Amino acid sequence: MNDSTPTVFIIDDDPSVLKALARLLRSVGLNATTFLTPQEFFDQYDQGIPGCLVLDIAMPGINGLKMQQVLADQDYTLPIIFLTGHGDIRMSVQAIKQGAIDFLTKPANDTILIAAIHSALDKDRIAREKFSELSELKQRLAKLTPREREVLSHIISGKINKKIAAELGTVEKTIKVHRAHLMMKLKVHSLAELVKLAERLGVTSSPIE
Repeated sequence: MNDSTPTVFIIDDDPSVLKALARLLRSVGLNATTFLTPQEFFDQYDQGIPGCLVLDIAMPGINGLKMQQVLADQDYTLPIIFLTGHGDIRMSVQAIKQGAIDFLTKPANDTILIAAIHSALDKDRIAREKFSELSELKQRLAKLTPREREVLSHIISGKINKKIAAELGTVEKTIKVHRAHLMMKLKVHSLAELVKLAERLGVTSSPIE
């Protein structure tokens, strides 16, 4: 499996359920891949593939709720929709608390199921876009020299160039050069942008003396 097309991964120990769900999803233009066991999924899934999970609860070995926990422990981020004939209120509350998109009982209404899947796919897309953007910002930050990182921490604390220079034992002109370089590397054009970017990256400001 090495496809960037959003895919609905269906896991259920009933082959007839897998076949029916896959046919339904493909009829509305969704890409679907089926698995009889959670282990089959773990053996084949590439985390680079976007999508969501439609997951049964009652399965031999790892049940659906246990699989949800295993996925979370291993940093799998696929949104989950539970689809089961053996659920109850306690299970549904637990599943939703642990981040499931929806908890539907079999036989689920086709319209409701497809709407839930589209919501899950949208959630996954947004999460991946944010992750990609953050990764790109981290790459920009990594280009800064240790001195530029130091100057950055002083800038975002609200200090003016003259004060930063005094605290770092240099001259104001040098701080201006560092400031220009770090803003260029970080691709920001204002102090407001710089502060916002630093906040997203978790850059701490230097204490104000």
